[in-house]
Amino acid sequence: MKRYKAAAIIMIAHGLIEIGGFFSMLPIWLFGAQPAQAIPFDAPPPEIAIAGLIWGTIRLTGGVALFKNLFWGLALSVINCIIALAMMITLLPFGIMDGILASAALILMLTQYFGKKKIVE
Repeated sequence: MKRYKAAAIIMIAHGLIEIGGFFSMLPIWLFGAQPAQAIPFDAPPPEIAIAGLIWGTIRLTGGVALFKNLFWGLALSVINCIIALAMMITLLPFGIMDGILASAALILMLTQYFGKKKIVE
């Protein structure tokens, strides 16, 4: 059970980071600042930030449900981690953080779920 809680905390933190990425872009969009002047890297287009908001909300929802020990939260979190690992290469350099957090949460969830079961007894 401890691994589910640890995975849930990682999922919740990762979801908040994703949502925070959206909100960090709002001043740039609202006040018309050039991204190169506001932050040291190119700002993602609004579509990517909105996708991050949606993705972060789903990740946060799965993490909270997993923390409450709900089975659908486990399923949602596993699906979310697998998709994040598949997509991380398309979002470099931010994908590195996604890969680290998603793989850690996925390993924790799978080792808790399957435990020490053997493939063939």
